[in-house]
Parts: sequence; C-alpha cells; structure tokens
Amino acid sequence: MSGRGEQGGQGGQGEQREQSELAGQLGESGESGRSGRLSVLYVHFGDGVAGGAAGDEEEDRPEFSVLLGLLADFTPVVQALPPDAALADVRGALRYFESDAPGLARLIRLRALARYGTDCTVGVAVNPLLARMAAHSGPAGSVRVVRPGESAGFLARKPVGALHGVGPATARTLCSYGLDTVGRVAGTAPATLQRILGAKAGRLLHERARGIDPTPVVPGEPARSEKSEFRFGRDEIDPAERRRALLTLADELGFRMRTGGQAARALTLIVRYADRAVTTRTRTLAGPSAHTPALTAAAYALHDGLGLQRARVRAVALRAEELMPAELAARQLSLDPREEKARRAEAAADRARLRFGAGAAHPAGLFHAA
Repeated sequence: MSGRGEQGGQGGQGEQREQSELAGQLGESGESGRSGRLSVLYVHFGDGVAGGAAGDEEEDRPEFSVLLGLLADFTPVVQALPPDAALADVRGALRYFESDAPGLARLIRLRALARYGTDCTVGVAVNPLLARMAAHSGPAGSVRVVRPGESAGFLARKPVGALHGVGPATARTLCSYGLDTVGRVAGTAPATLQRILGAKAGRLLHERARGIDPTPVVPGEPARSEKSEFRFGRDEIDPAERRRALLTLADELGFRMRTGGQAARALTLIVRYADRAVTTRTRTLAGPSAHTPALTAAAYALHDGLGLQRARVRAVALRAEELMPAELAARQLSLDPREEKARRAEAAADRARLRFGAGAAHPAGLFHAA
C-alpha cells in the first residue's frame, strides 16, 4: 500500500498546487538525504513478543532477540527499538536477494509468521521517519510503502500529532496557531515555526513535516532498561490498590533514573494474574523522561486501558524502556508554573533521599516496601 492510496478525497486546486510544490521541494532536497531509493524498513512485531524480563509465563512466545535475529538474516544493519520493533537498512541486501525493499518486507513478514507464529507490520520508505509513519498508518499485519515523491501526499492530511517526535504538548501548541496538519506545518515558513517552538525544534519540525530525515539506521543491541516489580500479599482485585502499587513503582524507577542520569523513551506495564497468565503493554512517552508524575500518568493509562475491573492480580511491574543519557533528552518547556515547581520539589526530594535514605521524602500514597 503506498502513501498515495491514503490521501482520500481530493482537496481544492490550491491545496493540490501546494502539495505539488511540496513534492517538488522534497525531490530537490532529497527526501532522506540518501539516494532516494526505498531501503529502510520499520518492522513492528505485534503483541506476540515476549519481553526479556516478563517471566516464565511467556516462554511460548518468541523473544524479541530471536525476532531481531530473523532480521539479521537479511541485513546486519538492524537497529533494535524495544520492546517490539526494529529498523533495518536493506540497501546491501537488495542485490543479494534479487528483490526490492517491499519484496523483502513481504518475505520478512512471511518468515516471522511461518517460523514463530508472529505477524508483523512493515513500513517501507527512503528514511526511518517515513518508514515508521507508514507502518503506523493503518491496521496491523501488512506491508505499507511510501515511495519516493509520494511523501507530500502521504503526510499532508495527517494530524500534526501523528508526526514522529511531536508530543501532545507540542501538538496542542501548533494547533492553537492553526497548524493542525502536517501539510500546514510543511507550508509554514521555518522562521515562524522557530518563533513558536524555538530555533532548533522549529527547524527540525519543518524538515520532518516535509519528509526529510537524514538519521541513519544504527546497528546495535537493544537499549538498556530498568525494571521494578511489586508483588501483592494476596491476589489483588481492588483497582485503587493496584494504582497505589504503580505509583510506588513509578516513583522508584524515576528516582533510580534521575540519580543515574538517565531518561526513558517508553514505559512497559506487566500484569501477572492468579492463574499465571501475563499481560504486557507498552506506551511511548511524550518525550524522554525520568519525571515521576510523567511515569505515573503513563502507568495509570496503561493499567486503565486494560479494563481489568475485578481481575485477580498477583503482581505488577513497570519497565523503563530505551534508556538514554538525561543530558541528551530534550524536554518540552511548560507554560504551567506548577510543572516547574513539581520538578524543583522532586529534585529537592531526591537530594534528601540520597542523604537520609529512601524514606526521607516521597509522594503521598506509596507503599513503604516494594
């Protein structure tokens, strides 16, 4: 499925002309800073992937590392994106397999299903940004292609919040200026975006809205993660008690990451039930963070989304995924003074805990032992 097939109804002549101009700009600049040839795959393995620390109950599911090995059969340039996705640069594999990138994507999907019973969704494009967005642009279990020259039409009608790297706060800010679609952002002068978001963020957003992403696929091991688990004294059916446990875990993970100079890009919730079944869900954070309220909000959203009601839960765990150095994590500025006060209070509490112990300062409502 190509990006062109997603445009839907036709807009006015002015919008069509704008998209044609954008397509011309993309062609002149080189959509990816590469050769403009389809060569990047974003592979999402779906829900049937076992996390590396999720427990014995997941032994019947393929490990993430096993599925990465499947991609390594095609190319050594594989970048792991835990817990269930990866980028692959297949430029060097096209001649060997006598295939194009969409053909390799279909073969990868077939092998994953035949060998491991895991269906996957694959986005194919000239750069990681477009490949990722192609994979996320429709239902699971297919190969979706954005071909060179189709980026403007593919991106134009998408909400600005769908653009990878644009968090909820930035999306709200842009929408308040009427920049609610990627096409409108692409048609806005870079100087205007820089006044709204700042010089670096505005320039980067303008490039992404035009489908430009020079980021290479960097092979390597999955980013390190941090995990914390809480086991209840009895099978817990009270949602309030489960949320209290999640607050305890989020506070523990946040403190460990902050004092270790790290931030997480995503958070995984693992729920273990009385019958030994396990549910695992992951949520990408609005931006890399080690802020306890941000981790707690993500944990609550994951928990509430499961609709457990009166399920008998034996244990819950949180795993901070895709850790990165905190100094490299860009933080969106907040106009809410309460946000800055909360961060200053958190930093003061961290200093007290480092000096006097874990019980010196912590959010109200925590379990005292986890």
